[in-house]
Amino acid sequence: MSSAALAMNEEPQRAMRWVDLAPLEAVPLGQGRAFVLDDRTIAVFRQRDGRLYACDNQCPHRGGPLSEGILGAGTVICPLHSWKIRLEDGHCAAENASVRVYPITTVEGRIVVQMPGVD
Repeated sequence: MSSAALAMNEEPQRAMRWVDLAPLEAVPLGQGRAFVLDDRTIAVFRQRDGRLYACDNQCPHRGGPLSEGILGAGTVICPLHSWKIRLEDGHCAAENASVRVYPITTVEGRIVVQMPGVD
């Protein structure tokens, strides 16, 4: 399948795997942190209400580090040019662009994220 045939938020079908990232305390309430997994860097956010989100760390506009952005109300604002990303689905609020989001949860006090497996 050509890359043109893939939507921005999709990849070829691969087995998914759960990856243990860190203890929950590694991401303070109201902040984000970057984690390197395989060949990608993901941003993990922990809202003040405790809800977790995970997405690719690069803003689709100019590659800004989303993990360093301002978090609030289920969105992150890119620190470079203020693009607003909805963390639930990865879509940019005012642009026709998106970032990939990943399922995330906690297991026994540890953050785990679902990532595509290795072919």
